[in-house]
Amino acid sequence: MYEKTAGGKTAGALTVLVNLVLICNLLALGFVPVLAALAGSGIGPERLVEMLTAAPPQPGEWGIHFSPGMVLFLVLVGGWTENFAYTLVLTLFLLFCGVCTAVILWQGRKILGTVRAGSPFCVENARSLRRAAVCCFLIAAASVARVAWGLLWYRSAAVLAGYNALFVPVCFISGLLCVVMSHLFLRAAQMREENEFTI
Repeated sequence: MYEKTAGGKTAGALTVLVNLVLICNLLALGFVPVLAALAGSGIGPERLVEMLTAAPPQPGEWGIHFSPGMVLFLVLVGGWTENFAYTLVLTLFLLFCGVCTAVILWQGRKILGTVRAGSPFCVENARSLRRAAVCCFLIAAASVARVAWGLLWYRSAAVLAGYNALFVPVCFISGLLCVVMSHLFLRAAQMREENEFTI
């Protein structure tokens, strides 16, 4: 069977890695509103850890002490109320990109399955690559929108040096590469069918 060859073994190892990344991606989607609220609150990681691990007042001392859960709750509520627009835009952007990334990983998983089976040049792989390309273009478009929003929100060109601006060319080029690979896989599948029909 093809899975026992070097290419099949590599595809098998990649399938395991893609599955792990897909699971982590789906789990991370549930934490996006929380992480966006932490970013919107303006409290850095060091200050948050300090707040969560603060010791209660000693006997005879005055002071209010909140449990770590209550501190986290207050920080999250603060992030969503004090900086609502920023937190909402960040949440929507990360959720959208996360869903697109999950679709890309799922398509890669399907392609690796055909490689492991020994029949990579099929029409379904061309379709999977086309779907991945669409998702790459959608992430690029969302990144352009986020950069434009950042330019209006911050009124500074410093936004152009952020990760959102980097997503635009990376995802656009990845989408173009997927389109080219889709055409190659489709043409290879057609040639294979023609050869089988000729034989």
